[in-house]
Amino acid sequence: MTDDEILAEFRAADALLQGHFLLSSGRHSEYYLQCARVLMDTTRAGRLAAALAAKLPRELRQAIDIVVSPAMGGVIIGHEMGRALGKPAIFVERPTGTFELRRGFTIDPGAKVLMVEDVVTTGLSSREAMEAVRAAGGEVLAEAALVDRSAGSVDLGVPFYPLVAINFPTYAADELPPDLAETPAIKPGSRSIAA
Repeated sequence: MTDDEILAEFRAADALLQGHFLLSSGRHSEYYLQCARVLMDTTRAGRLAAALAAKLPRELRQAIDIVVSPAMGGVIIGHEMGRALGKPAIFVERPTGTFELRRGFTIDPGAKVLMVEDVVTTGLSSREAMEAVRAAGGEVLAEAALVDRSAGSVDLGVPFYPLVAINFPTYAADELPPDLAETPAIKPGSRSIAA
């Protein structure tokens, strides 16, 4: 899929939002990609996951034992990536603030893991989820994501394969443009933000 085709999928799902958004990274943006909305259509989710899986080098696809994603945002695309790759898919969650395996999920010692996210901005959730995978005995080979909105600056410590890079500007709270500063921020993400 081309970048235009991928963005067309988001537009068709009314998943490209405009306003004033407080991102889970703590930064502000005029635009927000609601990946849960684009993934609610199972056919579309499968199509996007197949396109993302096709971006991975063949050697990497063959080496993966299990797909792991951070809850909440990564769960659907992680599951669809597992389907596209023919691998089991599980997720880590943080009921007390730190990612952990729950629900009877385990990772075999030395298992080769593909981390899958919906959107990566700062990479904080990804890095925290990778720590949980390593603590459980897995080896994270790479990360894949639907959207890289880091402007190419994110360092996850492993190879990173986004389906599309979207570089909408983001701002710290003290550097908001006047038009955004005049509008209350909406927090559409799934991670709580320290005030």
